[in-house]
Amino acid sequence: MTTGEQLTVIDALRRRPFPVRRERSAAGESGPGFHVVRLWESAPLWEADPAEAGEIREDCAAELAALTEVLSLRWGAPGVLDLAPALERTVMGLPVAPPLDLLCGLVPRLHTWRADGRWLALGAGQCGPEQPCQVLAAIAGGGATAA
Repeated sequence: MTTGEQLTVIDALRRRPFPVRRERSAAGESGPGFHVVRLWESAPLWEADPAEAGEIREDCAAELAALTEVLSLRWGAPGVLDLAPALERTVMGLPVAPPLDLLCGLVPRLHTWRADGRWLALGAGQCGPEQPCQVLAAIAGGGATAA
């Protein structure tokens, strides 16, 4: 997906109503008060040599940086939300509000903005060393930033 296509997806999700119960698709997950979508994904890294895996991780970081730069032109500098506290709460069996409950296992931190009454976040990461790298966007209402 190009940056322009990623922006089109983000803008569509910002306008889309939230469903009443959780729904999953090939691109992401939505639920009461949130949408999460995968904007970029690499191939799995289990057969990649270390140099190739490093390049893929750099590509992922570059995708995140490019999209963050474009959204910063729209809404200003992003906040940064460390998801380690949300992940710790999840591991301890404590409640974590959506979409942070989903995101904390996928990305270590989020770049966040508020626009038009909704919260928007971007993050990049991988679930494990051999898993695909991915760039995710999340749209939420209300206080999604409370870990």
